[in-house]
Amino acid sequence: MIDFRYHLVSLIAVFLAVALGIVIGTTQLNGRVVDNLNAQVSSLEQDKRGLEAQSQQLQAEVKSDDSFTQAVAPALVGNSLNNRRVLLVLTSDQVPSSTVDDVSSLVQKAGGTLTGTIHLQPGYTDPSNASAIQNYVSGSGRPAGVELPQTDDAHQLVAALLADVLMAPSTSNSAPNTAAISSVLAGLGALDVVAQDSSTVTRADFAIVLTAGALDGTDADQRNAALVDLSAALDAAGSGAVVAGDSDSAGSKGLIGVLRNNPTVSATVSTVDNIDRAAGQVSTVLALAAERQGTSGKYGSGSDTQPVPQVAGATR
Repeated sequence: MIDFRYHLVSLIAVFLAVALGIVIGTTQLNGRVVDNLNAQVSSLEQDKRGLEAQSQQLQAEVKSDDSFTQAVAPALVGNSLNNRRVLLVLTSDQVPSSTVDDVSSLVQKAGGTLTGTIHLQPGYTDPSNASAIQNYVSGSGRPAGVELPQTDDAHQLVAALLADVLMAPSTSNSAPNTAAISSVLAGLGALDVVAQDSSTVTRADFAIVLTAGALDGTDADQRNAALVDLSAALDAAGSGAVVAGDSDSAGSKGLIGVLRNNPTVSATVSTVDNIDRAAGQVSTVLALAAERQGTSGKYGSGSDTQPVPQVAGATR
């Protein structure tokens, strides 16, 4: 008879054999797996070092290109804006101050004069402010002689008002004076809609609308529409307008992207999608000169764009 102890010893022996087989098999398998993983890690490290070297080389090339463009920029834009007045409009706090300074400097090197800088506040595009904006623009905010479009759209109304008082030639019969400009900006400032960044703001021939990044949220489309309306109004009231921003602003939720997808506005308002580069700043100034000649375009590094505007000749 085979007793219980024999069964127990036999079962233990079987389990020990199975466990030993698993350990031996796993050890051999782990060795191959570890070797394979080490080889993959080594390959990835080499790829990473190669990409880092390539990235550094590209960054050096970009820096060199920017340095060259900055050096020749005054010659490229020379006299293209001679005796022309330019207004800067910032759409948000995302626009770097360095970009504002670079663009301002290049406008002056092109012979242009800066008439001032205004900064749109978040409240400008906020749909919840529409009623307050409409009441002000249609009431006490409208200077004598300024004609507004027949619409209930608050953002079209405020865009028309700003364009009428800030841009020349005006579409109204009587040109608003400096007091009217100050009154409008002060009134919109009290509504937290517009801020005046420069000490004075006077009328301009051209407008450069500087933007950056993209909008998000459920009201992004409405906010972008308000900015498109303003860009179109500034362009129509003066000699031309250029909307310039970074690559993010050329996306589907950025001002430039939305504007370029609007066939009517993009046919008259020029856009530049690389304002953070020296080449984009040159393109912005040259685009203003082209606007005066009735030519609008899409410039930059995005799809379906020209690298730089083609300007027939400088304005002297």
